[in-house]
Amino acid sequence: MIRPAGRRAAARRWPRVPGWAALGVLVALAVAGPLAALPASFILAGEAFDQIAATLLPTALANSLLLALGVGTGTLVVGGGLAVLVSFYDFPGRRWLDWALVLPMAMPAYVLVFVLLGQYGLANPLQTSLFGDGLTLPGLRGPAGAIAVLSAVLYPYVYVLGRSAFLGQSRQSMEAARSLGRTYGQAVRRVALPLARPALAAGAALAVMEALADFGAVNLLGVPALTSAIYRVWYGAFDQAAALQLATVLVGLALSMVALERLLRGRARYHQALARGDAAIPLRLRGWRAALAPALPCLLLGVVFVVPVVQLGAWALETIVDGTLGSELAGAALNTLLLAAVAALIAVLTSTVVAYGQRAQPSRLGRVAARLAAVGYAVPGTVIAVAVYVPLVWLDRRLGDAAGGLLGLDLGLLFTGTILGLVIAYVVRFHALAFFAMESRMGRISPSLDDAARALGADRARVLADVHLPLLWPGILTAALLVVVEVMKELPATALLRPLGGDTLAITVWEATKDSRFDTAALPALLIVAVSLIPVILLIRLSRRDGWSSATPER
Repeated sequence: MIRPAGRRAAARRWPRVPGWAALGVLVALAVAGPLAALPASFILAGEAFDQIAATLLPTALANSLLLALGVGTGTLVVGGGLAVLVSFYDFPGRRWLDWALVLPMAMPAYVLVFVLLGQYGLANPLQTSLFGDGLTLPGLRGPAGAIAVLSAVLYPYVYVLGRSAFLGQSRQSMEAARSLGRTYGQAVRRVALPLARPALAAGAALAVMEALADFGAVNLLGVPALTSAIYRVWYGAFDQAAALQLATVLVGLALSMVALERLLRGRARYHQALARGDAAIPLRLRGWRAALAPALPCLLLGVVFVVPVVQLGAWALETIVDGTLGSELAGAALNTLLLAAVAALIAVLTSTVVAYGQRAQPSRLGRVAARLAAVGYAVPGTVIAVAVYVPLVWLDRRLGDAAGGLLGLDLGLLFTGTILGLVIAYVVRFHALAFFAMESRMGRISPSLDDAARALGADRARVLADVHLPLLWPGILTAALLVVVEVMKELPATALLRPLGGDTLAITVWEATKDSRFDTAALPALLIVAVSLIPVILLIRLSRRDGWSSATPER
């Protein structure tokens, strides 16, 4: 009689996990599962690392470290400097530069490289280059050129976060510094900049992560970084174990950069109690300073965004007029839209399940699984590709053997030979974007709505369908849009996993640029930039609604 009572007591101590919570954990673990192939490669084929450690790894690691250091410094100087200029000084054109400086975020690095190569680096097959033919740009190829290009397109990460941090500072701190005899510039350097250090460091860390993940720009500029080494080992030597181990090193480097940023930040926490309309008042510049202040930002925008877009338009127009438009463009555009739509749909479904599972039954396991599933966005596309490929090959073989033995059917390569493998890689890579959008939107729904629906007898599934989904549509559209844009720009994962005939717009640009066919690459590159502008425009509208450029200049 005592033992059954003990069993009942044990059962009471272990509450039943609701189905939605368990499903959310399973989906999160499935999304993050392929990344387990990275550390497992050292256990299953540890000897492969000895060869790459003596040949490819030293040079690739040194170049990646150089890129990380250079891009981190460059984006911090450019993005932080522009944020200071627009936040604390007033000059002609400040109001439109305030939002226009975000536009380079829509320019993929490999597109900018291809335009620069077409204009300066190589003989241009077209006669419509805005700067003529035969010009060269010294230092374009190599680490210095890669650092310059990546810094030019990634500085908005630092600019946006720095600008937001400066707007969140109360002007009382600046006035206190001025009352102690400091000039306006000294107050900015000694008060405003230290207070914004966490935001600036976070923006630089994001830029460094993107630089380490870049494949197209560094490959086109001839920089043998880790991403290029992974591609070379994968396609050149067909060594999966070595590719996985190089990918593990790259992930470790990226995580080390994040840890370094946290270490440099230390335990500093900066809080500002900012009342509405209490932001620092920008100082009006006069004379030559007022003329110089907008000149440098305008030059940067012209080189990074305006001139490349105009040049792409000129090249694309000439190919249309001459009828030399590549026949593969329509197929690439269709493939891109199909892949983007399918990946966005699956990512929205997975993120909804994970977010709702956490809401239905919050738990430490659910939170850990959700954050683990979001790690994929911090992992480069080349790493995702090689990590996803290994389990999919194993699954293809098991399914093929089972179908052949039981049914006598030849399934072929169901995952690695079709777009399914590529879609899975996209979901692993971009699930985090959809999840954060859905989690943010779901957090705005009052728990009392759930309680009321449950009190009326609705189960969890009906609460999600009838209560949450109608209120989640803005978040769903945002999540889908973010995934669609990122899939359209994604190059390394697509290059490694695409099936035959599965080229996308990004692959069309990359392949044409490698062969110096800039006319063929122009229109697909322009389409990528146009679509990438959508989230940037949304960001600009959101930032302006939150009060950018709202302060009145100080005379």
